[in-house]
Amino acid sequence: MSISEKPAAPVGRVPGGRSSWPVLQEPQGLIVYMCLLLVAALFLFGVAFALTVFSLKDLVTFTALVVGAAISVEGSRRLGTPTPAGFNRDLLGAWWFPVVLLLPPVYSLLIPIPVYLMVQQRTRRTLVHRRVFNATSVGLSGFLVSVIWHGVWGGGLVGGLGGVLEAGEPLTTGPGVLVAVLCCAGFTVLNTLLVALAARISSGPGNSLRPMWDREALIVDAVELCVGVTVAILAQLSLFLLVIAVPPVLLLQRSLLYQQLQMAARTDPKTGLLNAPTWEQEASVEIARARSSRGRAAVLIVDIDHFKRVNDSHGHLFGDQVLLGVATTIAQQLRQSDLLGRFGGEEFVVLLPGSDTTEAWRAAERLRSQVGGMDIAVDGVPVHITISIGVAVIGDHGNDLVELLTAADLALYRAKETGRNRVCLPAGRPGVGGTIPGPREAELPDPGGPAEPTDPREVT
Repeated sequence: MSISEKPAAPVGRVPGGRSSWPVLQEPQGLIVYMCLLLVAALFLFGVAFALTVFSLKDLVTFTALVVGAAISVEGSRRLGTPTPAGFNRDLLGAWWFPVVLLLPPVYSLLIPIPVYLMVQQRTRRTLVHRRVFNATSVGLSGFLVSVIWHGVWGGGLVGGLGGVLEAGEPLTTGPGVLVAVLCCAGFTVLNTLLVALAARISSGPGNSLRPMWDREALIVDAVELCVGVTVAILAQLSLFLLVIAVPPVLLLQRSLLYQQLQMAARTDPKTGLLNAPTWEQEASVEIARARSSRGRAAVLIVDIDHFKRVNDSHGHLFGDQVLLGVATTIAQQLRQSDLLGRFGGEEFVVLLPGSDTTEAWRAAERLRSQVGGMDIAVDGVPVHITISIGVAVIGDHGNDLVELLTAADLALYRAKETGRNRVCLPAGRPGVGGTIPGPREAELPDPGGPAEPTDPREVT
C-alpha cells in the first residue's frame, strides 16, 4: 500500500506560495513526519549493516527477487497507472514478503529502492518525496517484521539481524507457514498505518479520508499475502522455481490494475467523486426505484459562488484545492446511501434517497453552512468560499432525472440571481438569506438559520 502518488494537497496551500520545492509545499507536520521516518530508516540501516554477515547466497536471492519485481513492473506498464485519491494498493508485496522471510532484515530496507526507482522510471514519474516516503514506509515495515521473524526462528535479535534461515526449516512446516502469514499480515497493517497517518496529516484534521480497508481492499491484501508467502516458499526451495511464480503474479497485478482503471473511469480525477455520466446512471436507477415504490428522493445542484474569481485571483491550482475541499466537506455531511458526484466545472450534484422537501431543504442548508465555514487561506490571507444550491424533489418538481435536474438547475439560477450563498426551490419556493418569495410560494418549516436541525444526515 502507498500514499496517493498524485497527492491532493490540503486546501489553502498553493504551490509556489512558500517554496518552489514540492516537498516544502506540503504541510509542516507531514514534512516532519516524513523526515523522522527517513532518519529512523537510515539509522536502522546503519545498525543492521554493521551486524549483518553478507553472503553470496543472500545477494543472489535478493537479485532474483528484484528481477521478479522488475518483470512485474514492466509487465503491467502498458496498462497505465490509475491515480485514485487517498491510498493506492498493488501486489508488490509478492516481492517484499520473500525478502522479509528469507533474507536478513537489512535487505528489507534495501529492496524498495530499486523497485520504486523502476516504478518511477517505467510507469509514471511523480513527486520524488512521495516515492521516497513510500519506499521508507515499506522498508521500515519490512525491517521490523523481519527482525521479529528472524528473532523467532533465528535465535534472538542479533541472530535475526545477521542470520539467514536454513532451507527446509520454517517455511516447509505448518507452524512456520502460520507464523510467516501472521508476520506478513503485520507488515501489511504496519505499512497501512504509516501511510494512513501521512494521508491524515496531509489532508488536515477537518477532512475525511476513505477508509483504509473496505471489502475490496481486504481481498487485495489477502491475495497479496498469500502470493508473497507462496513465492517465499518457492524461492526457499529453489530460486529456479521463481520462474513459475512470475506469470501468476504478473497476471494478478494486471488484473488489479485493470480493476483500478475501471474505477478511475467512473470517478473525477480532481475530487475522487463520481463523474457526471456515472452519477447520472446510478441516480437514474435510484429514482426509478423510488418511483416504483412510491418513495421520495431529492436532487441538489451545488455551485461554488464566484469560482472564476477564485481562479483568476489565486490560480487554477488553488482552485483545484478549493474543489477538493468543497467535495470533502459535502461528503462529510451526507449519509452512506446518498449519491454525490461532480457535475462539471464548479458544480456538484447530490441525490438524497428517501428525502422529502423539508429533509432536502435542511440537508442543503447544512451543506451551505458547512462549506461557508471552511478555513481556507492563501499566503495567510483568508479566502471565504460560499455555495448556492438548487433543490428539486421527485413528485413535486419532476418524475425522472432529467426533469429533476432541470428544476434544480432553475432553482440554482434563481439562488444566484437573488444574491448567492443560499438555497432555493423551484416554483417560487422560499430560500435562505433573503430570497424573495414568488407568487406560488408554499410555506416550509423554518430551518432555524445556520443551526443544524436533527435529521438522519447529522454527523454525531
